[in-house]
Amino acid sequence: MNKLDLIETLQNQAGISKNKAEAVVRLFFDDMANALANGDRVEIRGLCSFCVKHYKAYTGRNPKTGEPVKVKEKNLPFFKCGKELKERLDK
Repeated sequence: MNKLDLIETLQNQAGISKNKAEAVVRLFFDDMANALANGDRVEIRGLCSFCVKHYKAYTGRNPKTGEPVKVKEKNLPFFKCGKELKERLDK
C-alpha cells in the first residue's frame, strides 16, 4: 500500500472527497514528521512507534578501497513494531 492507496481507501471508507482525504493523509504524515524532527516520540497503539535515535560520529571503512572514512554524527528515525501487529502477522 502506498500513499495514493491510503487516500483512496480513506475516501471510500469515510465517504469524503479525494481532496479532503488527501488533506487528512498529508496532515497526518506531516504532523508525524514534525514531531520526530522536534525529537518527540510517535506512538500508534497496536501498530507501531517511531522515535529518533542519535548516533555519534565514528570512523568507518570504504568497502571498495578499505580506506578509513569519517562518518558524521546523525539522527535517524527508528521504527518499532507494536505487539498487536506482530501477533496479527504471525497468524
